[in-house]
Amino acid sequence: MLVLFLLAVAFVSQTEARYTADWTSLDARPLPSWYDEAKVGIFIHWGVFSVPGFGSEWFWWHWQGQQPPDKKCVDYMAKNYPPKFSYPDFAPRFHAQFFNPEDWADIFKASGAKYVVLTAKHHEGFTNWHSPNSWNWNSVDTGPHRDLVGDLGDAVRNRSLHYGLYNSLYEWFHPLYLNDKKNEFKSQDFVMHKLLPELYNMVVRYRPEVIWSDGDWEAPDTYWNSTEFLAWLYNDSPVKDTVVTNDRWGQGCACKHGGYYNCEDKYTPGQLPKHKWEKCTSVDTFSWGYRRNMKINELMNMSSIIGDLVRTVALGGNYLLNVGPTPDGMIPAVFEERLRGVGAWLGINGEAIYASKPWRVQTENTTVPVWYTSKGSTVYAIIIDKPLKPSLQLLEPKTSSTTKVTLLGVPNALPWSPVKGNVGLNIVLPELPYTPGLAWTLKLDGVQ
Repeated sequence: MLVLFLLAVAFVSQTEARYTADWTSLDARPLPSWYDEAKVGIFIHWGVFSVPGFGSEWFWWHWQGQQPPDKKCVDYMAKNYPPKFSYPDFAPRFHAQFFNPEDWADIFKASGAKYVVLTAKHHEGFTNWHSPNSWNWNSVDTGPHRDLVGDLGDAVRNRSLHYGLYNSLYEWFHPLYLNDKKNEFKSQDFVMHKLLPELYNMVVRYRPEVIWSDGDWEAPDTYWNSTEFLAWLYNDSPVKDTVVTNDRWGQGCACKHGGYYNCEDKYTPGQLPKHKWEKCTSVDTFSWGYRRNMKINELMNMSSIIGDLVRTVALGGNYLLNVGPTPDGMIPAVFEERLRGVGAWLGINGEAIYASKPWRVQTENTTVPVWYTSKGSTVYAIIIDKPLKPSLQLLEPKTSSTTKVTLLGVPNALPWSPVKGNVGLNIVLPELPYTPGLAWTLKLDGVQ
């Protein structure tokens, strides 16, 4: 009888744990813990759009999709390519001849990131893997003639990093999608014959732990069959226990439905959100994909990257930093320099970032901006920019007889005195060592 009872309980538990294809059920799924603990990820926009390398990864749309076309793109093509050159003609020039996934993975590991998200397919529809639903418009049939998604995934996972894939729901010029759009999305030929078979195949084949969905805004989630796909993903897929998803699953879903929230590109909330979120941003402030004509003053510098990362984590978010590789498979040296700089900073200050939680107060501004994170009973005060004086006043922490202040990377405790009663600290700072992002972390033990 006891065995039967235990089996019955197990059956009921399994039944209760399953998610139904509706947002009420899907939104109740707990986010796998690894994601919130990771805090830092690398985003990679790479595809046929990297070949023209002009404007942005939306080059094809700006050249031939939008009306009127972008004159800069039209002129670029007229000056550099023959009259009948089409966008698909760029694909054979996507050689990726210098692509070494081991080198990329080494850079990502050195950046301090804990997960990597690669574009499996952008809005142009070209897949960076041998999709059976994208015949001759994929990286195995043309261009590199190799499985870019699989090769990078192996290298990333060999370095104990989580691997995720970006996938655009829509495709600018796919005839089935254009026909569904013409029918006001009352038909679903594109979804049933292209999108969903490709998504299921991608998940089973590569087992991504992040599904970074995009391109959802032209149609509702009912057109994309988003809830049905997510129910399968959470219930029966090979990554059902570890996969995390974002919120781009149809019109009106952003910042409302899904796993974690992106809300919009480069989104930064003004205060601590109630839901887990992620800021995606790019080192190149003008584009996500590679640009041949990018200039140094158009890139985020180390100080702005570290400040952005710290602010994001203090407000409970994850930070997904994008780079755009060249069509021949190289991560531009200036991007590598930024990523290694982030890693050098995290090598000293990562204790205040990884697996941290927002504190009761997220920030204060005394003589310089200070952002707070916490871990257990420890509070971290991250100083953004070097104070003009060899001291710093923090007004938010409540001190006690056991309060101890240290600077991460410096072994000895720092002297401090109370500001008023047991509220606030006047901290005597040492000579602050150089850091790539001009940010330093004070570790506060015995405060509230």
